[in-house]
Amino acid sequence: MTEAVRETPKKERPEFRNIHVTDLMKYRLPLAGIVSILHRISGALMFLLLPFVLYLLQESLRSEYTFANFMIIASHPIAKLVMLALCWGYTQHFCAGVRHLVMDTHVGLDKDSARKSATAVLVITVVVTALVALKLFGVF
Repeated sequence: MTEAVRETPKKERPEFRNIHVTDLMKYRLPLAGIVSILHRISGALMFLLLPFVLYLLQESLRSEYTFANFMIIASHPIAKLVMLALCWGYTQHFCAGVRHLVMDTHVGLDKDSARKSATAVLVITVVVTALVALKLFGVF
């Protein structure tokens, strides 16, 4: 070996053995990673709120009297927020799912296309959820 190769100092590289919860805020996740995590959160949200949705469906279909009770429940602001969360969850899960299906066909796998599709998922989700919120809270 030559003298220059032997004398080159070895670059100190950081070691990451375990990531602590306090270290999570130091990492910057790419937009595609955020969409992926939101896809999982929205799926869990829809699964956990399924009994609430089935209860409302049951009450709305039982009779005219229970439908009136359903309307009272559905007009409560907390129930509207739950319905809005469900709408966001469904929209997020649907759009991210379509994105994943397209990526399964090997389309849009490069970094730039993945960033654009992740941005599109987030924008569509926010716009649809905002429109539903405006409708739920009686703006139009």
